[in-house]
Amino acid sequence: MAFALLPLLLLSACGKQEVYGKLKEAEANEMIAVLRSADVDASKTTGADGNWSIAVAPDQFSRAVQVLRSNGLPRDDFATLGTIFEKKGFVSSPVEERARLIYGLSQELSHTVSEIDGVVEARVHLAIPQPDPLSETMKPSSAAVFIKYQPGFDVRSQTGAIKSLVTNSIEGLSYDKVSVVMVPSQIAAPAPAISVETFDTPLARVVLIAAALVAAAAALFWPRRRRATTLPVPAE
Repeated sequence: MAFALLPLLLLSACGKQEVYGKLKEAEANEMIAVLRSADVDASKTTGADGNWSIAVAPDQFSRAVQVLRSNGLPRDDFATLGTIFEKKGFVSSPVEERARLIYGLSQELSHTVSEIDGVVEARVHLAIPQPDPLSETMKPSSAAVFIKYQPGFDVRSQTGAIKSLVTNSIEGLSYDKVSVVMVPSQIAAPAPAISVETFDTPLARVVLIAAALVAAAAALFWPRRRRATTLPVPAE
C-alpha cells in the first residue's frame, strides 16, 4: 500500500497535479513530448504496478488537458483479435463467434486508421450479412468509416487510401460500398504560453532598447514643442 501511494506523495511534494494515470511508458512519453512542445512543463512517475502517470503544475492543468485532447491523446485502447478470441474455457455459439469476429475486425481497422497523422479519433463500422442458404442472392457487405481529424492536416486527401485499406481487409467488400465521413475537430490547440525566456533573446533585447530610446526621445521632444507653440507672437 505504501509503494502504491508513493507516486501521489511525490507529486504532492513537487506541487504538481496528475493529469492522466494508468498509462504505458510509451503513451506517457508521447504525451510528455506533446505537452513540452506546447510549453507545458510535465513530468512522469511510475507506480508499483508498472503503470505511469503524468502531472503538471495546477495552474497548467486546464491547458494540458486541451493540448492533449487536440492531439487525440491519450489514444483509444482498441481490442485485438487475439484478446477477443482468447481462450477462457467456454464454448461460444456460432452467432457469438461471428459477432466477436466482426467486432474484432472493426477494432483492428479503427486502430490502423487512427495511426494516420492528424487523426484524432477513428471508428470503422462493418456490416457483413450472414449467408442465407435459402437465398440465391447474397447481400453485399458494407463499411462506414468515421474520422475526426485535427485542423491543419490534409487528411481528406487520404480518403481513397482509407477506402482501399478497408476494402482489402474485408473479404467480399467492394470499394463502392465503403463510405468515409470526415469532420474537423472543434477543439483547437491552445496558443503556446508566453514565458519570460521568450523576451530573453538578443533580438528581443535590441527591440526593447530601441523602444525605450524612442519613448525617451518623445518625452524630451514633446514638452519643448508644446512650449514653442504656446509662446505669444511678438507684435510688429
